[in-house]
Amino acid sequence: MSYECVIGLEVHVELNTKSKIFCSCSTEFGGAPNTHVCPVCLGLPGALPVLNKEVVSSAIKAGLALNCSITEKGRQDRKNYFYPDLPKAYQISQNELPIALGGYMNIETALGNRQVGITRVHIEEDAGKLIHEASGGTLIDYNRGGVPLIEIVSEPDMRSAEEVKAYLQKLRATMLYLDISSCKMNEGAFRCDVNLSVRKKGSQTLGTRTEMKNLNSFAFIMKAIESEKERQIAVIEGGGEVVQETRRWDAQKNQSFAMRSKEDAHDYRYFPDPDLMPIVIKSQEIQAIKDKLPQLPEDYRVLFSQQYGIKGDISEQLVKDKAIADYFSKAASMTKTPEIFANLLIMEVSKFLDTGSENVVIPIKHEHFAALVNLVGERKISTNIAKKVLSSMWQTTESPQKILDDKNWWPIVDREVLLVLGREILKKTPQIASDYRAGKKQALGAFMGQMMKATEGKADPSIAEEIFTTQLIHEI
Repeated sequence: MSYECVIGLEVHVELNTKSKIFCSCSTEFGGAPNTHVCPVCLGLPGALPVLNKEVVSSAIKAGLALNCSITEKGRQDRKNYFYPDLPKAYQISQNELPIALGGYMNIETALGNRQVGITRVHIEEDAGKLIHEASGGTLIDYNRGGVPLIEIVSEPDMRSAEEVKAYLQKLRATMLYLDISSCKMNEGAFRCDVNLSVRKKGSQTLGTRTEMKNLNSFAFIMKAIESEKERQIAVIEGGGEVVQETRRWDAQKNQSFAMRSKEDAHDYRYFPDPDLMPIVIKSQEIQAIKDKLPQLPEDYRVLFSQQYGIKGDISEQLVKDKAIADYFSKAASMTKTPEIFANLLIMEVSKFLDTGSENVVIPIKHEHFAALVNLVGERKISTNIAKKVLSSMWQTTESPQKILDDKNWWPIVDREVLLVLGREILKKTPQIASDYRAGKKQALGAFMGQMMKATEGKADPSIAEEIFTTQLIHEI
């Protein structure tokens, strides 16, 4: 029996405000344990929270970027549950009146376009960090407690790990373009909970879902989804029932483990926080923020598709990183083959970039990169040679033509030179010619591989292929 996944995500994005959500403590990552704390974020008796206005502005930006409606009169609620990393024994969050509601985001995969619904965007405070000692004890660092978050909750619209990855990459890019978060996954600034169930294909009935908490790596998220899908299918096929529960992903063992039964909203006993005033957002404020929104990943994707013919998941890859999207936008008009430019940016330039850096810079002049792309498009150099030139361009300000001259990397187009080399190759391995004459077309690939090895990748592929098929196989 064939099954499909039904997946919804709860994504937590730490905001890059200088101070915490309800106090003036620093949000800087990596301080000595329990040094960025005060009576408010430690939940001491008599301490009263005051909402950071920048947190609301950031949440509005996120909501608008995700095509949501902004709630003009909202409130904050107490979400009651006891964990040692929450000193108040409740978390200040939003339940019924979040900042933003009812949006969507378009994603593109190799299988096509899908629209993922956004249920809500709400603000809340982060919890502290538990540090489990090898001796068996647990230490608590409250520096992260009170760091502002937005939680972005999607509809259960995704059906595969690939769609989840595309959604998360697009969402992360959107937050970075908005400049409201560092989105550093290794620092917990962008992490998600995966809600997943399975059902038989064609069924409209949702299965029982489980939740996997605090995944902060695309690789782990993909593995966790595939593993949990197979686990739930095995339970159902074995005659059992999937239990609604919260699970923890163990990256070392590549499997998830049950933590506790999954709570529903009523289990948290939400009620309005009596220490905080309602959040009133004027329509003029919303419009002012909307007018100042930067170009977003979706804007770039549409531009690249309409102006340069970049389609599908290629455009999605281009907009994942703002430095790459900006660079392509400025230089694509200088090229005759923007699709070659897009592929080089995605496949090669991304290898050099430190995407975790806040100031990503591509050091190659736009006109130099465009000139390199045009050489490939005009078939004056191969893609393999272009990759070598690109690597040198990253280290120097020289033009691609000068690098090709200085390093003698121009392709060999002299037919007589390639003919002599081809004869030497077939003299050593005559089987290649006999295999080709016998109808084994892969023999051409073997010959081209030998030719490229002999010329360090400089042989003009079209000339070498023509020599082999029209002359050399008849000589041997």
